[in-house]
Amino acid sequence: MPAARPLPVLLATGNQDKQRMLRWLFEGLPVAPVTPAELGVSASPDESADTHEAIARAKAEEWSSAVGMIAIASDGGLLVPALGANWESRYTRRFAGPAADDSERQCRLLELLQPYSGSDRTAAFVEGLAIAEGGRTLASWEVQGATGRIVDGLDEAGDPTEGDGFWVFPLWYFAEFARTYDKLTEAERASLGGHWETLRGLVHEFAMGWLT
Repeated sequence: MPAARPLPVLLATGNQDKQRMLRWLFEGLPVAPVTPAELGVSASPDESADTHEAIARAKAEEWSSAVGMIAIASDGGLLVPALGANWESRYTRRFAGPAADDSERQCRLLELLQPYSGSDRTAAFVEGLAIAEGGRTLASWEVQGATGRIVDGLDEAGDPTEGDGFWVFPLWYFAEFARTYDKLTEAERASLGGHWETLRGLVHEFAMGWLT
């Protein structure tokens, strides 16, 4: 008997870094991830829901309806408890303005945290994830990952530093490794119990029943 063909799944985002992480969730499974660009499709899901999980569900449902195939989508943000009402994790990417670049986002976050120090700069990521088919959610989760703290992250010229991946990684410090997140090895990141590692386990557990 010929082997079953891998199941096509849409990575429901145009963000290449996010596509890379969604693709990683399926590693080791009989799934063939595809991107919107590869299919020549687009969608504009509503992102006004009250939680990251609900936003991820809306994205997955909209994309799965638009392309007629299973879709996986996520929505995440940074939790900064000390900022209280001055910070909303759902607006992590947009809090500095819709046209802000990564450097401007870094500067604005550091401005907000200027009155705080030490443990008052604690920060963690929260990520919602959803898998949908035909406009209906098959599974969804919301998890909180590792907790570090925000450090100034400025170079000798006083400019924000650049790093690998998400804009906040060069500012997100872990005392147990004496380095920011962008400088950690894959093994060190995994040891922190990050949100993506947790979500990967949940996706694989769900897939045991979903793909059989």
